[in-house]
Amino acid sequence: MGEVLGTAGTAVGMFAGTNVDDIIVLTVLFLAARAGGRPRPWHIWAGQYAGIAALVALSALAALGLTVLPDRWVGLLGLVPLGLGLWGLVRAVRGRGGDGEDPPAVATGPLSVAGVTLANGADNISVYTPVFRSIGAAATVLTVAVFAAGVAVWCLAGSWLGSHPAVVGLVRRHGGWIVPTVFTAIGAVIVLGSGVLGELL
Repeated sequence: MGEVLGTAGTAVGMFAGTNVDDIIVLTVLFLAARAGGRPRPWHIWAGQYAGIAALVALSALAALGLTVLPDRWVGLLGLVPLGLGLWGLVRAVRGRGGDGEDPPAVATGPLSVAGVTLANGADNISVYTPVFRSIGAAATVLTVAVFAAGVAVWCLAGSWLGSHPAVVGLVRRHGGWIVPTVFTAIGAVIVLGSGVLGELL
């Protein structure tokens, strides 16, 4: 019993530690959903689960020695939120999401939400891989179950944080700039922090 609790506790800490920044992303997505109607809440839930599942699957493959993408290139995933954010800013400049209008949908469905989640959690792979390599099958199943529960908690937290009327009103008024700017910043941090630009140059 102690071993099970220890594994569960480690999984909780690992999930929380590697997904703190997801709270910001989820809050912005739920704010956009309330202020502009897109993405729909179920898109956010489905996309978050799909993105985390992809991160876990990639980590499990890497733990088996099947590296799908070299670590130094994982930062390229940051181009997903960067591209979505820049497109939202272009639409805002063109007047389709400026002040007083609904914010442009930087993520419009489960796939784009999953892409943002995957890009934002690219560094998770480097944490999950050695853990999956060192624990047995039963502990891995328990860890994945804890991650699944963690996604639900994170989505509920993001929904709650994004439900305050004052914040929703702010995003409704200025979301044409706020939402895509946040996504652009997230993408830029991922790309620049990964060092992938140095590899390309």
